[in-house]
Amino acid sequence: MIAVFDSGVGGLSVWREIVRELPGLPTVYLADQAHIPYGPRPLEEVRRFAEGITHFLLAQGAQVVVLACNTASAAALHHLRALFPQVPFVGMEPAVKPAAQRTRNGRVGVIATPATFQGELFASLLERFARDVRVIPQVCPGLVEAVEAGALDTPETEALLRACLEPLLAAGIDELVLGCTHYPFLRPLIERIVGPGVEIIDPAPAVARQVRRVLSSAGFQPSGTNFSARSPHPSPGPSLLPNLVRERGGERGGVLLRPKAAATPPFPFLPPPSAAMGEGDKEEWGQMLALGFQPAVQAEQVFYTTGDPAQFAAALERLVGVRAAVRPVCWVGEEIKIPCGG
Repeated sequence: MIAVFDSGVGGLSVWREIVRELPGLPTVYLADQAHIPYGPRPLEEVRRFAEGITHFLLAQGAQVVVLACNTASAAALHHLRALFPQVPFVGMEPAVKPAAQRTRNGRVGVIATPATFQGELFASLLERFARDVRVIPQVCPGLVEAVEAGALDTPETEALLRACLEPLLAAGIDELVLGCTHYPFLRPLIERIVGPGVEIIDPAPAVARQVRRVLSSAGFQPSGTNFSARSPHPSPGPSLLPNLVRERGGERGGVLLRPKAAATPPFPFLPPPSAAMGEGDKEEWGQMLALGFQPAVQAEQVFYTTGDPAQFAAALERLVGVRAAVRPVCWVGEEIKIPCGG
């Protein structure tokens, strides 16, 4: 089981990529909304939260733990690896390396929380990968709270983003690193503000690939062709259909699928059709079913929050298109208990 945690809903941007990369594998997600936001808190306090959460997730059967929070990674990643040497951990770090490699003018902006910039991890990234690049850190107050509230495209959120991004644009950046897992949910608004001349880098897909590598190195062999029934990526992409050739055609000029000449069963599994699918997706799904594909067996996806389960469930559906029950858990001292008070 893959365990993912964050202070709130931001880590869902990472969870989404993990499910896309490793569909069919069970996951457990914990949102510590009782303590959100982590960003302004002292690193030692965040470290204690991360330790308590890790104990809880291991008790749920976690085999790898993903810190889907830049602040928690900066505060606690090294501490957790030392405290639980038998457990593989995957953390977040601002994508300074690819930004430094891709910049054309040597100016890179990073938006994140104060704690992310305070940690040794960020200083190490600058030392290792950005000696010849000007990296401009920018704290963005209020954005985490805006995403938690579902205010993804409001005038108030746009004003917060403009106040955050305008100094970076004035400095002439051509690369912008999203250094908080909440920020990818604001990407359309960010793109509208920065324009096409600035490349936006979200590290979540790279983190998902790292989770695959960690599982493989630990002896697990995750299948890249088993879809989760709750995958938030309902339309399989070409990379997930190695045995098919896509052709234009059909009554509406849609995509036709036929097996490659050398294709042999078993074919990949299909996610079930969902209300989120467009007409083209449904047509493609029917063609694949006719070719011998089979609907996937549902992987277990469990969600916990130390906050309001109803609010988190609404955010889960709004942000990643997943409708699921969310279980409440509570902090008792420095431990998480389920059920609350237990």
